[in-house]
Amino acid sequence: MTTASPTTPVLRTDYQRAVAAYWDSHQHDSVNLLLGDVDGLYHHHYGIGRFDPTVLDGPQDSRDQRVIDELHRLESAQADLLLDHLGPLSADARLLDAGSGRGGTSFMAHQRFGCQVDGVSISRYQVDFATAQAQRRGVADRVRFHFRNMLDTALPTASLRALWTNETTMYVDPTEAFAEFARLLEPGGRYVCVTGCSNDVTGGRSRAVSRIDSHYTCNIHPRSAYFAALAASGLVPIDVIDLTARTIPYWELRARSSLATGIEQSFLTAYREGSFHYLLIAADRV
Repeated sequence: MTTASPTTPVLRTDYQRAVAAYWDSHQHDSVNLLLGDVDGLYHHHYGIGRFDPTVLDGPQDSRDQRVIDELHRLESAQADLLLDHLGPLSADARLLDAGSGRGGTSFMAHQRFGCQVDGVSISRYQVDFATAQAQRRGVADRVRFHFRNMLDTALPTASLRALWTNETTMYVDPTEAFAEFARLLEPGGRYVCVTGCSNDVTGGRSRAVSRIDSHYTCNIHPRSAYFAALAASGLVPIDVIDLTARTIPYWELRARSSLATGIEQSFLTAYREGSFHYLLIAADRV
């Protein structure tokens, strides 16, 4: 895919510089690295589905690794569900992972569809890590990562068949991001978003949601903001799935693992009290 240089600096604001610094400084974060070490797919999102309770039983000296393996399986199940909603894709399709992290979902997309995938991130460390993974996997000619802002990717207009954001829209203004996504997609192209969002009625008053925001240096948007931004950009939702109940087991298991950071209870509280939702939205470019 031919690309141009971004028309503005990659890091536009003090907030974006703070977010980039946060991820650049997490080069040795135990959670994502230990999970990714299971099979070499390094994710920056959470999981869905029931966990196997037997991982908590058996020999104590191997219990922690069993739990880590199971958490990673649930994370990959989430990515698989996202990819299920991209629609039928041929190997000549071009895809974008907007906010690609260490590249896990990008590699899964290439494995499944054989497509060319571009990933963009405002963290130089993440781009370098994912690029090294692509080289190690022998797919660097088909899966490429760029130090770019998802708000100004410099990719050609109408050049993509599909793109996705996997828990990254809480770092940007959805209206601005979706306008760029609509520019990038060909007519009929598909956008899939998986995100946490606040309940419009109760989310703004939730201590748990506020703590999640603070912990990840993010800006959680209300649920209505996503649908307003989609409509403004000519992106029509064709499927909306509330994954809240399906993600709770992941957090229950993680809270019982060596990877627990203390934020687990905030997620569980927010989901259970209904102030926070976990959504998958699939939308088509009209």
